[in-house]
Amino acid sequence: MSIDDDTQWLEWVTKQFESIAGEDKEIDLEEFKTALKVKESFFAERFFALFDSDGSGTISLDELLKALNLLIHGDETDKLRFLFQVYDVDGSGSIDPDELRTVLKSCLKESAISLPEEKLDDLTLALFESADKDNSGSITFEELREELERFPEVMENLTISAANWLKPPTAEQKSHTPRYLTPAYWHNNRSKLLFMGGYLCLNTLLFTLAALRHAPLGGWVMVAKGCGQCLNFNCTFLGVLMLRRCLTWLRATWVAKVFPLDQNVIFHQLVGYVVGALTAVHTGAHVGNFVRLTQTRDRPALWEYLFTTRPGIGWVHGSASITGIALQLLICVMLVCSSTFVRKSGHFEVFYWTHLSYISIWALLVLHGPNFWKWFVVPGFLFVVEKTIGIAVSRIGGLYIVEINLLPSKVTHLVIKRSQFFHYKPGDYVYLNIPAIAKYEWHPFTISSAPEQQDTIWLHIRSRGQWTNRLYEYFRWLEPLSQEPKRLMRNLRKQRYHKWTQVSAKLSENHRVCNIKCYIDGPYGTPTRRIFTSEHAVLVGAGIGITPFASILQSIMYRYRMRKPNDPRCGYSWGESLKDDEMKLRKVDFIWINRDQKSFEWFVSLLTKLEMDQADEEPEGRFLEMHMYMTSALSKNDMKAIGLQMALDLLAKKEKKDSITGLRTRTQPGRPDWSKVFHKMAEENKGKVQVFFCGSPALAKVVKAHCEHFNFRFFKENF
Repeated sequence: MSIDDDTQWLEWVTKQFESIAGEDKEIDLEEFKTALKVKESFFAERFFALFDSDGSGTISLDELLKALNLLIHGDETDKLRFLFQVYDVDGSGSIDPDELRTVLKSCLKESAISLPEEKLDDLTLALFESADKDNSGSITFEELREELERFPEVMENLTISAANWLKPPTAEQKSHTPRYLTPAYWHNNRSKLLFMGGYLCLNTLLFTLAALRHAPLGGWVMVAKGCGQCLNFNCTFLGVLMLRRCLTWLRATWVAKVFPLDQNVIFHQLVGYVVGALTAVHTGAHVGNFVRLTQTRDRPALWEYLFTTRPGIGWVHGSASITGIALQLLICVMLVCSSTFVRKSGHFEVFYWTHLSYISIWALLVLHGPNFWKWFVVPGFLFVVEKTIGIAVSRIGGLYIVEINLLPSKVTHLVIKRSQFFHYKPGDYVYLNIPAIAKYEWHPFTISSAPEQQDTIWLHIRSRGQWTNRLYEYFRWLEPLSQEPKRLMRNLRKQRYHKWTQVSAKLSENHRVCNIKCYIDGPYGTPTRRIFTSEHAVLVGAGIGITPFASILQSIMYRYRMRKPNDPRCGYSWGESLKDDEMKLRKVDFIWINRDQKSFEWFVSLLTKLEMDQADEEPEGRFLEMHMYMTSALSKNDMKAIGLQMALDLLAKKEKKDSITGLRTRTQPGRPDWSKVFHKMAEENKGKVQVFFCGSPALAKVVKAHCEHFNFRFFKENF
């Protein structure tokens, strides 16, 4: 933080104070909480007490600015003294264990971390015993200073500005150079940009040729026919981009290296908007041509031209106008209902059902345009074949949901009996239909179990829309089966459950054994299929975005164990060996970012098992390295979190596990510093780095921008 940042922050504090303070120009404790946006009352009271130098019970602007100026312009000792005073609740000049426990408890609340009282006691004692050098039963200022010097990051944070200490709203930092103008962007998006250029050139060529053929009929007709020819191509291309089985097959061929197949969903959305624009221009040009003709000769009325077959326009009984109006309405409805606002606001079903109107649109296009069927015949045939195969595959074998686990944050974990004909790759996804929830609805979900798991398929579904909420509530109120009937079968399922430990779901009141019919269409490939051909793979999952990586991590470790000799004396591998072209991985970094503590419970057992598989340190470092981040936890540069993070570090070192997740990997507070994280990975020289992301679009943009800076390949999960 620079001096300018501090000055701006002081101006912000002054404005906040003046807007809240009354005529007396002073603020009380409640107004102080509002002004500095400090939510936890303990820290608000401590700050208020230290700022209220005259003990009047209110703070004047002069008192506030005097204290803040001390924090900004004071040296390391001044700031350390202020920190000590915050922890010295009774003002005795030393910190006893109960005072420290009170502070740490407030720190946990600020960071939205829930720990048992016994664990809080352990945290307190770990920090207190480490800081109480003379075993006097209290921590003095000098002892606190000595303890902090053992943590270089903390001492570094003592020199930062007060703006970070009191955590005001962060201002967005804007880059001077737009990302799309940087050489790195053009270098890392070559195939995408070349494809876009080819797509634009083809549309321009189609428009020009069609317009020139109709030049004698006037400008309006030229525009209408040019747009119509482009619509023939684009309405067909929309379907081609969603031929999922064909695209899954093409991902394994050379085509994937030339064309950006992983961007098919994004291109599908783009072409959809192009179709909407072309449709509007096409219709407007025909109406403009009609108006021009009515000025020169006697023609039917506009309503007859648009809504009847009397003018005789079109190649099927003069129906061009009527089918055109119907197409315009259907396309507009589909565009509106496909918007992000509708899909992400819990109304996915609106998008789902309106999108099924593509069948009607294709049928109307065949009636509307005399040449559309020529464009559509081959893609239409492939579409019918794909749908027929999908229906056949979904009906082969009786698929049943055999177990359900209700996890924190309304996540439903389904265990589905696996058919012997169902084969998939790590990271693939399927379309799921559960007639008991909705008879005709199919929804895409990533498979979270590894292909090596032979008996069952696992899906983790977070409740966000109407269908997923109905799913959760349906199983929530489903009565658990009695423990007595089929006791041996239940025990067998428990053994298989623990054999492939994949989630932290426990066989408790949230566990259901059932037999519910379901159908699966798929599997379909994703960009994550490239992971096994990477040298250094970085897997970034945000929240439930871990699901594809849960499958991939298990499969990676399975293949790694098969590739690694099991007998160190003779180097003999007791498992079947893998060919080098099946897995080229030399290093895997897994980054999981969660908002709250409970979300880690979804897959903590899987991660624990993966850590156990790597209990012995490899000569060249760990093959799989995990990085956990909890965004609700206060970062280490926040003064309110300094003591807590020190205590968590000390206890983790003592117990050899993290207090938040129970893993050996320490959970980091806040968000990743992508520059530092990627810089470290680049320095490891484990081969070309490829980053695979599954999570929110906003975070995807941030990660992708950093990948472009470090020249890392970036792949994003799309449905």
